[in-house]
Amino acid sequence: MNRKFVGIVALLVLAVTYTVAGMDNPVVGGKEMYPTKNIIENAVNSADHTTLVAAVKAAGLVETLEGPGPFTVFAPTNEAFDKLPAGTVDTLLKPGNKPTLTKILTYHVVDGRLSATDLMKKIKKGNGSAELTTVEGGKLWVMLHDGKHIMLKDEKGGTALVTVANVFQSNGVIHVIDSVVMPN
Repeated sequence: MNRKFVGIVALLVLAVTYTVAGMDNPVVGGKEMYPTKNIIENAVNSADHTTLVAAVKAAGLVETLEGPGPFTVFAPTNEAFDKLPAGTVDTLLKPGNKPTLTKILTYHVVDGRLSATDLMKKIKKGNGSAELTTVEGGKLWVMLHDGKHIMLKDEKGGTALVTVANVFQSNGVIHVIDSVVMPN
């Protein structure tokens, strides 16, 4: 009886250890994100980013975001896209609107791999805010909301909070955001 009990306890300890050890990678959209995969390979697995993935495909940006980078991507969730006026996403996904869609999507990307710590350093150095230049060529401002949450401000005055930071990829980093930021 004692051996059986010890064996069961040992199996439970192994199971818990395996489960905890497997949780080292962030979970986004119900799926683990792996630092050995690129931005696209991870994003396609997130249930929270199906709209973003569809938009990236429609804009023809898959190959770019599979490339070496490094990129910092501020990735709006499906709920973020749902905040846009009714019909906006469907309109943007039409082939004739590819230039506008591309402009909006590349406005969510910054060259380089900027972790949350890097962004915080820039905010501190800028006395409360820092200006980032996007791949699209526009400006995004990063600051703190309530003194602790990273927030973006776009060229139109809209804001987005980083809800999941530091989702590291083989070719950069993703920061999940709760709103779509818009260029001028």
